[in-house]
Amino acid sequence: MSIDDYAGGAGRGAASLLHRNRDADFPAWAGRDLASAGLTAQILARDGARTADVLERQLPLADRNPAVVTITMGGNDLLTAYGDDAAVRPVIDQVIATGEVILDRLGTAGRDCPIVVSTVYDPSDRTGVLSLSGLFPPWPGGPAAIRELNAALASLAARHGATVADVHARFLGHGVTAGDPCQRLPMPADSDLWYCGAIEPNAWGAHQIRATWWHALQALS
Repeated sequence: MSIDDYAGGAGRGAASLLHRNRDADFPAWAGRDLASAGLTAQILARDGARTADVLERQLPLADRNPAVVTITMGGNDLLTAYGDDAAVRPVIDQVIATGEVILDRLGTAGRDCPIVVSTVYDPSDRTGVLSLSGLFPPWPGGPAAIRELNAALASLAARHGATVADVHARFLGHGVTAGDPCQRLPMPADSDLWYCGAIEPNAWGAHQIRATWWHALQALS
């Protein structure tokens, strides 16, 4: 959700845009970025990472005194239970258990640095149908699994004094009901379709994740 890879390359992903807007692509956002406040960026998110990777591979590399931290986790973990309703609860429990350690180490409670925990979007737009092209079988229980994960992430954030960015709510209506999330273009002509490769944010989606983070941070001001 945070990386550049599927949004068209370097500088185009959600974390990159939060740091430095691409004025040619999103002129209305000129100046609404962290670089304008003199901040640098450390983007540690990696393609396919699970919550354990955040803890074991990304967190140890993080600056000791960050000004802002954004966290996207849980979506890839949930994919390991795709189509298996019985496997959902153990996966979510493990995500939250690991998330507790992550947020403990970041020391969110009582610190000046805002930590933004993102909810996970639903490319099926609550339909349970991920692909119009038939690349993935339907998962009727998928939307409920995502809601359960997001409720657990919101509770986790609350326990640690972190802020929630509701990416899930912002993305509703911009997945399978807007087109085929499995399309591969990073910037499709239809800017209402915010996915590519089924589960990745395209350039439009990356912008919207950045916008969700930005508004969540502005609400703290």
